[in-house]
Amino acid sequence: MSELLKLVDSLEVRLLSVVERLEEKDQINKQLMHELALKEEKSKQQEAVMIDWEEKYETLKLTSSMLGSEDYKRETKLKINALIREIDHCITQLSK
Repeated sequence: MSELLKLVDSLEVRLLSVVERLEEKDQINKQLMHELALKEEKSKQQEAVMIDWEEKYETLKLTSSMLGSEDYKRETKLKINALIREIDHCITQLSK
């Protein structure tokens, strides 16, 4: 009977140890999930800032070419032609 009690005690100690490690791992997992969420949010914010700067850059290029800069003149002409085609298409659709 004494052997059985020792075996049960040993099993109980091991089980408590496993439960304790599981709780530690769960706590670490929660912390990592929180950090991941923060990193994802920061990444989204940085992406939004990057998109905003790209739009500003494109606007600056267009403005620069309209003011006579030779660097982006071809791109501006292509953009204007594309806008004219789009307007023509809209007019055609409206007149049907």
